[in-house]
Amino acid sequence: MPRHDFKSPRLFVDAPLTAGASVALDRDQANYLGNVLRLTSGARILAFNGRDGEWDAEIAGRKRPDSLTMLSQTRPQDSLGDITYVFALLKHARLDYVVQKAVEMGVAKLQPVTTRFTQVSRVNLERMSANVIEAAEQCGILSLAAVAAPIPLERYLGERDARRLLVFCDEAAEIADPLAALRSAKAADSGIDVLIGPEGGFAEEERAVLRALPHTLRLALGPRILRADTAGVAALALVQAALGDWAGPGLGGGAWPG
Repeated sequence: MPRHDFKSPRLFVDAPLTAGASVALDRDQANYLGNVLRLTSGARILAFNGRDGEWDAEIAGRKRPDSLTMLSQTRPQDSLGDITYVFALLKHARLDYVVQKAVEMGVAKLQPVTTRFTQVSRVNLERMSANVIEAAEQCGILSLAAVAAPIPLERYLGERDARRLLVFCDEAAEIADPLAALRSAKAADSGIDVLIGPEGGFAEEERAVLRALPHTLRLALGPRILRADTAGVAALALVQAALGDWAGPGLGGGAWPG
């Protein structure tokens, strides 16, 4: 696998990328390259679109950057392991953090839900998508996590594919070795959902519904109570270490141990 280049600036562009293709920059991108990074025509950056891999690109433009010319592909497109991060809505700053860290941890989809104790009723999906792109740009990620609109937890549970493993993180669960519990679980070929509740925890009726679902692992995250945003990072790290692409080569891209 080609090594990541973390020295060159990376930019997400929503356009097909092929050798010789010219991609117009929007105003914010032109300002970022020209006024923030002080790059001019002829400078080189890395470009990606989440579909066509990563490309070595040359900046073009007379007075300021206005387009990119694709020179050669530096890395082929990859795919993400089939992990959906399901989480109760949080306030803006902490929601930004959750989205960025989930992307860094390699999730393929972000699914916000509302629960009985959720204190936030609205979410800015454009802001969530922008955070996905920013995290991918900064961390050398090629595939972008999908962003879904928030739905009630009850609806999510009723519509999800029951063949998927549901990892239900619950502060009221008996404290045990979470890695051992995950390793003993069987991850279906159809993927894994990691569910984190709100700051106030799940209501008893929600917990009862979750515990009754088939193919569900109720998991404690250690002896300390974690904030919802911290719990998400901890849970995703455990899942990746036990069942995901931290467990060894060849487990990414939707392939899971049976």
